[in-house]
Order: sequence, then C-alpha cells, then structure tokens
Amino acid sequence: MGRPEGATIGDHQTAARDVAARMAEAYDAAERGDYPAALAIWGPLAQSGVARAQNNVGACFAEGLGVARDPELALRWLTLAAEAGDPVARRNLAALYFKGEGVAQDHTRAAELYRAAAEVGDAPAQDMLSWMLLEGETAPFDASEARRWALAAAEQGVAPAMTRLGMIYHNALGVDRDPATAATWWAKAAARGDADGQAMLGAAHLLGAGVPRDGVAALAWLLRSSACGSALAAPFLNNARSALTADEISEAERRAAAPLPEPVP
Repeated sequence: MGRPEGATIGDHQTAARDVAARMAEAYDAAERGDYPAALAIWGPLAQSGVARAQNNVGACFAEGLGVARDPELALRWLTLAAEAGDPVARRNLAALYFKGEGVAQDHTRAAELYRAAAEVGDAPAQDMLSWMLLEGETAPFDASEARRWALAAAEQGVAPAMTRLGMIYHNALGVDRDPATAATWWAKAAARGDADGQAMLGAAHLLGAGVPRDGVAALAWLLRSSACGSALAAPFLNNARSALTADEISEAERRAAAPLPEPVP
C-alpha cells in the first residue's frame, strides 16, 4: 500500500515551531511598545485560527493598543479565542461582560467565564472570581469558594489574592478568626507591593494583631501604602505618628522610602 497522503507529524511539529517563533517575535515587539508590529504578526495568525493570537488581537482592540479602541471587534476576536478554549481569552472576554463593553453587561456570564479560566489555572481569573464571590454583589456570596480561589491565585504569586486571604481570616469569613494567619498573608502581599496589604500589615503592627506591636514598622508600612494610593492606610496614620518620637518617625520614613524587602516565601 502507498503511504497515506496529508500532513505528517513532522509537518505539524514544524508548523507549531513556526507559529511559536512568530508569536515570540510579536511578543518582543509588544514588549517594546510596538503594537502595530505585533499586530502585523498576530493578525494573520488569528485569521488562520491560532487562539492565543485571536486573544491578543482582541485584547489590542479592547485596550486601543496599536489600533483604535473597538469593543465590538474585541468581543468578536475574544469570543473566537474563548470558544477555542484559550483561558486568557476567557478571562479577557469575562472582563468585557463584567464592564459591559461591546456587549450588554452580564455579571453572571462574566463569572462563568472567569470560572472556566480559573479552573484551568489562570491566576488573574482565579483572583477576580474570588473577589466576585466575596464581594457578593456581582455573584452569589460564597466565602468558602472565595477562599479556595484566592488561595489558588496566591499560590501563583498574585498579591491582591494574598491580601484578600488576610481579610478572610481577619473578618472570619467562613473560617475562624485568625489574626496571625491574616498578618502572614498581609506580609506576603506587602512584600510584593500590594498597597492594601501594606496598609493592613501596618495596622496589624500598630495594634499588635497577629504580629508584635511595632510602631515604627506600622508607620513605615502605612506610609508606603498611602504613597501607593491605598485608602486603607488613612484611618491609622495619625495614631501611628502620634505614638512615635521624632527619631522614630524619621526611621519609619526612611524604611518607607527604601526598596521593598525580599518577599516572604
């Protein structure tokens, strides 16, 4: 019998390597801020059915990167990629439904898409789904599920999810109140630059809640948090300052301006 005609395994491998090389070239262009060059590569790949390229084209239309912002075209490309199973596209499409951009606002559909991405390990989707479940207005409140997804995202290094875990233990949301565990998660988030985590760690040091009472550390974290825009620091700043001497305040200010310490493992 003659050899069956058609693409061989080697052909598929060569094609996959070519797509990967072209995608890498496009990512390099995007890293340089040259989105038109990236889109010149992603566009043909998207037309040929490469799901991640479809997602990237959709994301560019959603954000106005290299093209005029067009939520409807973003919706079209992201839907194609999401239907092909791309988790990043599912998360980006969820954001359109969540905000009502290019499509009628639909928080239920957004949650479904975030969950689909979360279940295959997309950390930002896990983080967002956790927030929705804990916030309880855009999805039914479920503290246990919120904690599960926050933990999944935190284990992948997502700092806001770490802060949320601290709040879950601080406020006893589906768990026993545990100030030490709350402070541990806030310390991890703070070291990774999350301003709300820094504010809560500062407050914990001010009050001696789950960590030793330390006025200098408290003010240092609160100052850093406030400078990064967290509104959570404001209620504690005056009390933190008033408890310290001038020299201690200077030391706290020095720490706040210094580079962040190494993240807690």
